[in-house]
Amino acid sequence: MGELGVGAFSRSRRSRMLRSPRGAVVTSTASTLVVLGAVVAAFLLAPGSRAVRATYFNVHDMWRAFIGDPHEGFYSVGRGLVVNIEMFTIGEVLILVLALLVALVRQSKSPVLFPLRMIAVAYVDFFRGVPLILVILAIGFGLPALYLPVVSSQSAFVYGVLALVLAYSAYVSEVYRAGLNSVPLSQVASARSLGLRPRTAMRHVVLPQAVRTIIPPLLNDFISLQKDTALVAVLGAVIEANRAAEIYSSTVFNYSGYTVAALLFLLLTIPLARFTDHLIARDRTRRLAGAT
Repeated sequence: MGELGVGAFSRSRRSRMLRSPRGAVVTSTASTLVVLGAVVAAFLLAPGSRAVRATYFNVHDMWRAFIGDPHEGFYSVGRGLVVNIEMFTIGEVLILVLALLVALVRQSKSPVLFPLRMIAVAYVDFFRGVPLILVILAIGFGLPALYLPVVSSQSAFVYGVLALVLAYSAYVSEVYRAGLNSVPLSQVASARSLGLRPRTAMRHVVLPQAVRTIIPPLLNDFISLQKDTALVAVLGAVIEANRAAEIYSSTVFNYSGYTVAALLFLLLTIPLARFTDHLIARDRTRRLAGAT
């Protein structure tokens, strides 16, 4: 009986340790390491592992692709990532402005703005329905073919950013609209009862509440935007990270440059993804505290 009691006590103690926060962290860490170890072992023991490692994970070729060498006919993937960041930064600012304008037009009730509302609806439906790669091709090759002053003489960088802005603004405008519609009507009614004009109520009452709600989904859209800047490479003249990796692979017949580009994009997107998760968790905690 004594041994049975000691065994039951030991099992109960282990069970409490596993349920504790520290035990949960240890258990999750151990299980993660086991799964990753199994994946790595399966990769290393695969019959074609050596060939894949030499083609995609060659350290020497990864470094050469990262720094580039124009004298040998290929460009730096690291420097190409700077172009991606420039496109993302400029595009993000323009998207926030254009999407907000489209959302406000669609939310308006004025009969005078009815034609603009119809245009906004058609704009959102069109650019949400057409694949982004087709938008980039149409703008990047279609606008120069029109031979219009100023419009047809821009660089491929400008056309790529324009395509990203037009496509993503359609999605982000819907995020704005969802945030605007999430504000209780009682808030609007209270603002109007205080004598605020509709425009003033929108600016000082509705928008501040809507923005807090839409920040997490907006950040998710911008994570996708960071990656989709690589699609501008189809225009050829923009040497961003993906295009530089493609040139390297076609020059030396090794795909390690693509691995470098993927790692660099991960370094950009993962911190923003974790920050988005943090904001979502904080907003959820705030809402639960308010409900309590």
